[in-house]
Amino acid sequence: MSPEAYINSTERLDATIPGAFPESSRSQSLISTTHQTLAEALYERRSEYTRAQDVRIKVGSWNVAGLKGVEQDVGAWFVRGKGMEESLVLPGDDEVGIYVLGLQEVVDITSATEALRPYTDPAVANRWKSAVGAAMPAGYRLVAEQQLIGLLLLIYVSPAVHPQIKAVSTTSVGTGLMGYMGNKGAVTARLVLGETTRLVFINSHLAAGADKASLDRRIWDAAQITSRTRFDPITDTMGMTQAQGEGLGDEDFAFWFGDLNFRLEGMPGDDVRRLFTIHTKSLDADDPSSSNEDGDSSESRSSSQNSEDAVPLPPELDPASLQTTISSLLPHDELIQQQKAGKAFNDGWREGPIRFLPSYKYDVGKVGVFDSSEKQRCPSWCDRILYRTRAAKQRHDAKVKEQEDARKRDEQMKAEGLGATTDDELLYDYDPETDGDHDAYDEYEDTTRDPDPETVITKEGFSDEILLEYYTVHMRVISSDHKPLEAGFSLKYDAVVPDLKTAIHQEVARELDRQENEGRPSITIVVDRSTGTSSPHNKNKTDSSFDGVDFGEVQFAKSKRRSLTIANTGRVPATFGFTDRPAGKNHPQGPLPPWLTLQFDREPDADSKTPAGNLNQQFTLEPADVCNIELKLKVDSLSLVHDLNEGTASLDEVLVVRVDEGRDHFLPVRASWQQSVLSRTVDKLVKIPEGGVRKLQGQKPDRSEGVRYSVPREIFRLTEAIEDMTERTLAEWGMRGGENDEEEAPWKHNAAWPFAILDEDPDDEEILAGVYDALDCDEPFDNAFPPGTSPKRKLAVFAKVFLTLLESLQDGIITKSLWEKLEEAIVTREKSRQQFAPDDEKMLVLEILAAAPCHNASFLLIVSMLQNIANQIVEASRPQSQTTRSSIELPSSPKAAVRRKTLSKDFQLAIKQLVNKNHAAVLADVLFRAADSNRLKERERTVRKERMASIVELFLNND
Repeated sequence: MSPEAYINSTERLDATIPGAFPESSRSQSLISTTHQTLAEALYERRSEYTRAQDVRIKVGSWNVAGLKGVEQDVGAWFVRGKGMEESLVLPGDDEVGIYVLGLQEVVDITSATEALRPYTDPAVANRWKSAVGAAMPAGYRLVAEQQLIGLLLLIYVSPAVHPQIKAVSTTSVGTGLMGYMGNKGAVTARLVLGETTRLVFINSHLAAGADKASLDRRIWDAAQITSRTRFDPITDTMGMTQAQGEGLGDEDFAFWFGDLNFRLEGMPGDDVRRLFTIHTKSLDADDPSSSNEDGDSSESRSSSQNSEDAVPLPPELDPASLQTTISSLLPHDELIQQQKAGKAFNDGWREGPIRFLPSYKYDVGKVGVFDSSEKQRCPSWCDRILYRTRAAKQRHDAKVKEQEDARKRDEQMKAEGLGATTDDELLYDYDPETDGDHDAYDEYEDTTRDPDPETVITKEGFSDEILLEYYTVHMRVISSDHKPLEAGFSLKYDAVVPDLKTAIHQEVARELDRQENEGRPSITIVVDRSTGTSSPHNKNKTDSSFDGVDFGEVQFAKSKRRSLTIANTGRVPATFGFTDRPAGKNHPQGPLPPWLTLQFDREPDADSKTPAGNLNQQFTLEPADVCNIELKLKVDSLSLVHDLNEGTASLDEVLVVRVDEGRDHFLPVRASWQQSVLSRTVDKLVKIPEGGVRKLQGQKPDRSEGVRYSVPREIFRLTEAIEDMTERTLAEWGMRGGENDEEEAPWKHNAAWPFAILDEDPDDEEILAGVYDALDCDEPFDNAFPPGTSPKRKLAVFAKVFLTLLESLQDGIITKSLWEKLEEAIVTREKSRQQFAPDDEKMLVLEILAAAPCHNASFLLIVSMLQNIANQIVEASRPQSQTTRSSIELPSSPKAAVRRKTLSKDFQLAIKQLVNKNHAAVLADVLFRAADSNRLKERERTVRKERMASIVELFLNND
């Protein structure tokens, strides 16, 4: 393989493997209820999506002392298993699924240049990756690498294992100079195997030195590495990411290896070398030319083997064997001592049996010659491979907690005086320091026993098994002063099959959703698709495919109704209500828009009744119960009509039906607005062609288009209709008996008739809507009235429509600018206290109105209509010749405050004056537009209204 393939392998892996662990944790007792969590339910079916797998893991550690060319030896001992005696065959090549190599001092860390370098030189790591990659079997890929100055960690996996590697994360911790530099410290990698098993590999180089201070620093280094190591959060296959990354102790299996630098405490170096030289002196003598060859075992022949006929003793029983020598020195090993003392590596870390010579320190180029330099360092097991399971860590944590609880109990008893006793109360004296013939079992003391397979329950709840197969040193690798160390592990684990897990996950999610939904309130909304009646001009077109309430075509003042049914389709009672919609422009806050109302066929819940009617009220349905709701849409707001005409508002809303402890339902409501002549300007109305404003549906009149009419056709048609119906009403009254039927003559007791009706006759919505529709479509009014409708009723409808049209005009008949000039003229006249002839006043008004011809013509048309109506009323009110003046009563004045003494003594003239004043007061409210009316005080508003009415009245009084 080319070096480039290995340099980029980690980048490719990180780019394609995002991680594979669910974030949620499980309780030990799983709950098979509808409230069961997805993780628990998925775990219960783990046997359906996991398959048993086994993998062999080889961990190697080597301090290369910063020497050049040593990378050429790594393939022989690490991959092919050489460097041992021929009788000992170690697994290698493709028998191993995961190769983990930890190197120390790949650069000279004693050099200040290297130790203080602000960056890591990748050339060294590339050289090692090239050498290791070339030695690997075909198809093996580099999945993790991390370098910290002289520390280098490389992890390769086989083609079969590679698809199961997820959530790779590497990090480093420097503990060297000033506690942070990288000349000492650790490089660490975390990977997830089969989506079930977390593996952590720690390659470290701790502080050197044989004195007490150096030992303390090694302990401190290990503690810093443990506390400061953090990995990236794991993202599982479902896309869930942990809130924070994990650290050491969260894994299932951890492997800590490297040059830990622990020495033989208190042992003379000469004596130790002499003991070991007995077993190594022949290693170099056997094959002096084997300095670069792999050789025999470091195990020397025992004295008991001199005789061919003698039965060989086990090494541990032979006083002359290497194992006996090792066993006698291991109690002085600092690592074992610190583990027993609980100061370092005591939280579940353990080591395989040490049956090999110390890995440090040898003369370079020699197999078994210990340090012959001036320093003559004491041989020591500086290079170690430790491992820890999750179960071992949990046992240690439980033991620590138990001891802490016991300490607290003792302190509490002492504080309460329960721990103090007198000599007379003692039955016997017990001293745990001296009692007993032997000490309790210590897991860190027996360093020769072969480990047994250990079953471990992983963090994700799967059952794995690990076994240390071998633990040895490669004595015949002579290119460094350290001998490389190697350990082999066999791991049995459950691996997730991603496709099966995805399928099971979907099944479980659907089942949990079904169970949860069955236990939650559930409603179904059914919309009535009926479209109601239609007219020639209003087809009520609706879209049957629309998933909501479609009111079809809607016009001003015409109610549209639709119905819907809400049914409780769940197994529990359901409480629902319409909740507030998001507020915004043209969307006032509340559950309903102002143009929509609801009517329920049942009373709301007692605790939800509010003065606001049906808004925000709640209704409870028992299972299989239904509630029918009528939705009524009616546009009667002139400001909304303007916005709808201009297209700045629409009749599209989404109602929110909220179910307590259930999901929200969203009900779209829409309608198609039909253009109206209301809420427009006079200048726009005079440009509407024959056929009405509906002919311009979807269009806007062009402002540059010429004026078609001097007066809006709608005003002309209504004034004509009002005059006609007034004449017919008066004639009908005269033909039916005159004074004998006074209750049918409203003008005799209401001077504002027909524009103000004292008897509150309910509006006939259908007739009103028909008249508005006739205006919009420029069609005859007759179609709006049912046969037999009296002229009096028609007149009332026309008068109301007429006033509404005038009120809706955006600019008014008398615009704001025109009124400002009129008011200025009136104020000037009042200040001058001069009396002007009525004709002069009319001319002044007409001169001002002449600036707006259409408005002027419209004003004069309306005034002409009022004059005609007043004359007809006066004529109809003429008393008979024999009737005395004192017996005749004038009609009431509901709209104008009139002092009866100011009226003419002539009865007919008095009636005309009274009618004109009331008509002027009614029309003044709708004809004029003035600025800042809301800012005026009540008295100022009254004065302004009187001035407006006086202008209208000026043109009505011709006598």
